[in-house]
Amino acid sequence: MFDRRLLINFDFILFITVLTIAGFGVANLYSICQSSWENSAVYFYRQIYWILIGLAVMVFILPLNYLNFVRYAYFLHVLVLLFLLVVIFLGKTKLGSQRWLTLGPFNIQPSELAKISFIFVLGKFFSEHASLKPFGVFNMWLPLLFLGATFALIFIQPDLGTAGIIVLLFISVLFFMRIKIKSFLTGAIIGAASLPLFWLFLKDYQKLRVRIFLNPELDPLRSGYQIIQSKIAIGSGGFLGKGYMLGTQNQLRFLPEQHTDFAFSVWGEEWGFAGCLVLLLLFFMLLYRGLCIAFNVKNFSGSIISLCLVLLLFWQIFINLSMTIGLFPVVGVPLPLFSYGGSSMVTTLVAIGLLLNIGMRKFKY
Repeated sequence: MFDRRLLINFDFILFITVLTIAGFGVANLYSICQSSWENSAVYFYRQIYWILIGLAVMVFILPLNYLNFVRYAYFLHVLVLLFLLVVIFLGKTKLGSQRWLTLGPFNIQPSELAKISFIFVLGKFFSEHASLKPFGVFNMWLPLLFLGATFALIFIQPDLGTAGIIVLLFISVLFFMRIKIKSFLTGAIIGAASLPLFWLFLKDYQKLRVRIFLNPELDPLRSGYQIIQSKIAIGSGGFLGKGYMLGTQNQLRFLPEQHTDFAFSVWGEEWGFAGCLVLLLLFFMLLYRGLCIAFNVKNFSGSIISLCLVLLLFWQIFINLSMTIGLFPVVGVPLPLFSYGGSSMVTTLVAIGLLLNIGMRKFKY
């Protein structure tokens, strides 16, 4: 028998907010596609296509009980890790990164799936090992093992942005768990001490991005060009913007990667501070409604998973917006629901679908 509480607890405000942001993203992409860009219209139609696929997957997820995913979380994440391993040998290469697997007419990015499966690992582990005693390093050996394997397989693709988000997600959720202060400080010291070693494993172009972040004028016509043009685009928008499809940085193609990493720069140029404020308020509403679900759900694993999903969205939003205004190195993190990208769009809508799913069952222990 259908439980009416599922429909009553469906968060329509969250759902409408998601559709609004995605709609703004499509409108922004349409403006980008009007510039003199060969076959650019294909990206506009593909984005709509991916949104519809994501919504279809969301509708499929809603009737399912998320606790079934929690039950098989370790198995599902190991399966995703195997996909990441296959990518190393058989993956499709784009722009110097080997991140995609070709399955018939689709290209899937297993690193995007890893975000979701790793969140379920955290939900399962912390809910099953919850106690009055704080967690220590040795108590958390299993999630740390999964974290290390996930980070390593994504980092060598190379995909520094996604690998970094996985680490940030794990560190962030620790603030909401009972962690021994000594263990947390030890981990922080080890992490800080390993940064020089980590630098040695970065590729030359990744090291250059960090240098350019510190000084964009170091190479203004090549590596620093993106950040400089992005800041020009956003700054020239003023308070009300130049108008829809009237942004010169966009239409004259001065801004590279304007449909993916720097979609927000186009929005800022055309809609100005007022338009950026509206978009930021929508993202704030998205995160706020997600947190409401996380703190109201009665099941502990559901609460942790909801929190992790919100943190995942937050870090992607924060990093992308910081990239566009020069406060963070360019690491290839798209703006959720707004930037062009099939895997990113579908994964984000799956994350939203899981949030809605958990919210619908917040009365269940």
